[in-house]
Amino acid sequence: MKIHEYQAKEILAKYNLPIPRGIMAESVDQVLEAAKKIGHFNLVVKAQVHAGGRGKGGGVKLVATEQELKDAAKSILGLSLKTAQTAGGSVTVRKVLVAEKVNFSKELYLGITIDREKGLPCVIFSSSGGVEIEELARKSPEKIVTLHFDPVAGLPAFRARELVFSQGFTGDTANQLAQITERLTKVFIQLDASLVEINPLVIDSAGKAILLDAKISFDDNGLFRHPEFLSMRDEKEEDAREVEASKFGLSYVGLDGNIGCMVNGAGLAMATMDLIKFAGGEPANFLDVGGSATAEKVTAAFKIILRDSKVRAVLVNIFGGIMKCDVIAQGIIDAVREVKLAIPLVVRLEGTNVEKGKELLKHSGIAIITANELKDAAEKAVAALSS
Repeated sequence: MKIHEYQAKEILAKYNLPIPRGIMAESVDQVLEAAKKIGHFNLVVKAQVHAGGRGKGGGVKLVATEQELKDAAKSILGLSLKTAQTAGGSVTVRKVLVAEKVNFSKELYLGITIDREKGLPCVIFSSSGGVEIEELARKSPEKIVTLHFDPVAGLPAFRARELVFSQGFTGDTANQLAQITERLTKVFIQLDASLVEINPLVIDSAGKAILLDAKISFDDNGLFRHPEFLSMRDEKEEDAREVEASKFGLSYVGLDGNIGCMVNGAGLAMATMDLIKFAGGEPANFLDVGGSATAEKVTAAFKIILRDSKVRAVLVNIFGGIMKCDVIAQGIIDAVREVKLAIPLVVRLEGTNVEKGKELLKHSGIAIITANELKDAAEKAVAALSS
């Protein structure tokens, strides 16, 4: 689960991390009221969306007067913001952060995330941060250093100091950066985060390190330990299909292909998507209905898949373990009738009561393309696109 910058900063401030004063606003009047509370107009107005690169898209503006503040608020609120992280589309800005402007001499990058290959959390640090960090990663990866640490023991203070010393920092600035790094790793571990990113982490004219921006993403699997953060979820920033899927306990991720996938089990879903690609097709989504798929879940899954106008065929791949194949088959039949499916449907069933399930599909009166093996199912789904 992602949260907004202003929410991330509220959390980080509780860990005594240096955050510029800022107030969230949702209207021009609230922006002006925020400036009054801060006490001056030497401010920055920042679009609050779940994407980076906001400055390049016109979502960040520096102001120095009341009129400039009004103009900035009017231009950003309601803006259809398109950045490198909005997946080719755009997002509407509904909130802004009004924050004190910071004069700085250097931008750094500091992030904590999971290294999937090593199975360990890691600190990613660069003495060259800011809006061009992605370009830096492509052209000069040697300028970005990575430090792994134990998720139970955390990052020892001496290792944090070694990290910043290795990048040429000394004195009070080095001590500040080491302390910030150590505290951020505590935030990452204690809050079950999947990402804590500060870009940029700046050094101001007095040599003080300040978190100018902040991003936190939580691991959904750990949110049961942090119910206080659930209220921070902004469903308007999420794919409506993913929001709807979560209400039914479905795991859904939209993709760019045209073959809708409904599978039970994450591993089987990934294998299904791979085989679709091997067969020359493109999956339209990842959708895991879980190990106890019900008729209600199957119907909801069909509806969510069909919301995507690019979907031209549907592949259902179910292994009946906990749920019996005949029960699943009846759920598929009921769901197809309810949604009035008008595109090719390929179904592959395996597991308990599979023959009963196949008989139900065969005598349903619905045009269903059946498959016995996963490879066969993927090939039939791709072939159905041209039928």
